[in-house]
Amino acid sequence: MDGNSRTIRDIPSTGLWAALIFLVALNLRPAIAAVGPLLTRIGADLNWGEGVQGILAAMPLWAFAAISPLVGLVTARIGTDATVAVALALLAVGDVVRSVGGQICVWLGTVGVGAAIAIGNVLVPVIAKRDFRERVSMATGVYSGCITAGSAIAGATAVPLADLLGGWRPSLAFWAVPPLVVLALWLMRLRRTSRRVTAGMRRDKTGEPRADAATVCAAMPPASGAKSTAETGDSSKCPDARVPRSGTGDDARPAGDVASNPAPLWRRPMTWWVTLYMGLQSAAFYTMSNWLPSVSAGAGFDEGTAGMHLFLFQSIGIASGLLVPMLMQVGGNQVCAALVSSLPMVAAYVGMLTLPQAMMVWSVIGGCGQGATLVVALSLIALRGTTAQETVRLSGIAQSLGYLLASIGPAAFGMLAELSGAWTAPLLLALALAAAQCVVAVLVGRPCP
Repeated sequence: MDGNSRTIRDIPSTGLWAALIFLVALNLRPAIAAVGPLLTRIGADLNWGEGVQGILAAMPLWAFAAISPLVGLVTARIGTDATVAVALALLAVGDVVRSVGGQICVWLGTVGVGAAIAIGNVLVPVIAKRDFRERVSMATGVYSGCITAGSAIAGATAVPLADLLGGWRPSLAFWAVPPLVVLALWLMRLRRTSRRVTAGMRRDKTGEPRADAATVCAAMPPASGAKSTAETGDSSKCPDARVPRSGTGDDARPAGDVASNPAPLWRRPMTWWVTLYMGLQSAAFYTMSNWLPSVSAGAGFDEGTAGMHLFLFQSIGIASGLLVPMLMQVGGNQVCAALVSSLPMVAAYVGMLTLPQAMMVWSVIGGCGQGATLVVALSLIALRGTTAQETVRLSGIAQSLGYLLASIGPAAFGMLAELSGAWTAPLLLALALAAAQCVVAVLVGRPCP
């Protein structure tokens, strides 16, 4: 597919159609978060110890690491919005496959779920930055809140659904329904966008596709310090209404807006700090999402109370995720936001080790941190990418290698628990990773040189 068609199809959406990206975000965690409260049931049914359960918990993160770098190749072929539709369909299929067969289907379905979510992880920030380019921080806070809300809902309802529907398999299969509903709406969005752009197309003398100036300028990111066409209402200032030959954002940006010969992402230290921050905060989230109910049970709480601890950990992050953008420019950088959001997990792990009877308190404190760090991590990807295409590449790097690092958390947590027969050793590992995140927070929050 040529660059003209791809660019035309991926122009920004507006209004409620643009807000659909938040429903996509709402579906990016339930399929994973629903596993944690059911992990002991799954292990008992399949005769798996904590070590294998930890591998199951880490499997989606390995899929994230493998698939994230490939997302750009897919979007180059079929476009960003169409790739999101593929991800929603794959997510539903993966949910069903892991729930209906034997152990092989569990592994295959989990890989499918991880691959689908990996696509969403990479593209949701990109689409949000594209469609809400004047309100990136707001959009980041909202879709991060949706991610956290989806996770909390799935964690809280996993056990009740299993009791109601007759086991862990139908409880997991239930989460194939929401992505199918959003897929239907997303296809309507694609159809509307296609019609809107086609109506604005005309042929120039060379027979080359040409869009109305207002349509193309609306898709262009504004120059630094300049107002967008949407703000001024003047499309006459668009330098060229011709549809770009390739790319979805870089090629639409005027040449003067892009720094000449920028250093490759792989050679920029900031790329690695963003990656480390993404990986460490993800390690904390996925470790607790999968193992907090088991740690709570080990402290003497029943299954229902342990599930409530997980719900608190995940749901409280919605509020902190919406509040942390206020710290994103303190001192003209993101050090304050990154560090303040990282410290609560350190306190939570110390509390779990020293006073596990107060698990509800530590769940709330840890939840405040995990919701805020997700917003900070995703905001840093958007802020450190200078163009739409560079943001896609940075997102791919940060999420691929970051999630590979994050997989150490749930996998090592389970293995240490099985080897030691207690939760002290795995909690000490989690504490060490949280402390390292605080150090990285200072480095990643500094402005780019």
